[in-house]
Amino acid sequence: MSGHGFHVHGPHDHELEHATQGHGDGHTSSIALFTAIIATVGALFGYMGGATQANAGLYKNNAAIKKTEASNQWNYYQAKSSKQNLSELALELAPAAKKDFYTDEIKRYKSEKSEIKVAAEKLEAESKSWDEQSDSQMHLHHRWAQGTTVLQVAIAMAAIALLTRKKWLEYVMYGAGAIGVVVGGLAAFHI
Repeated sequence: MSGHGFHVHGPHDHELEHATQGHGDGHTSSIALFTAIIATVGALFGYMGGATQANAGLYKNNAAIKKTEASNQWNYYQAKSSKQNLSELALELAPAAKKDFYTDEIKRYKSEKSEIKVAAEKLEAESKSWDEQSDSQMHLHHRWAQGTTVLQVAIAMAAIALLTRKKWLEYVMYGAGAIGVVVGGLAAFHI
């Protein structure tokens, strides 16, 4: 209880307090230390999970922007194709004096279309690359989230092990902690 009013402790705070003051046994101290370490690692995993989720959203947004730009280029390409088609029709219908003009127009539209096509394909490739990066970040996000969740289970098992003093719950606690760290390691190594 603090001097400034009422203070409520968590379920295992009392045991942790006794352990730090030397009143706890080795069992309590090791569980308290484990809980502190796993909570710290879990906080780092949670941060990384949030960062990768944010990156995935940004990358998906970039992909959509590039896809829109590519679509605009393809629309421009289609407009040039329509103008080329009209020039080809005009070439057939025009008097001889105008045929050179329409032949030049057809060549110009073909040249412009090839440049537009290259630009549109480049934008589509960029969009695909951003999509792939987004998918990769979401995969990592899921790994970090899985690791964090297993570590939270390990912390809950630690609290229960402290309260019940069941040895088998300690094994579950340590096992869950190890699994959580391994899953987080998979995320760290992009697996």
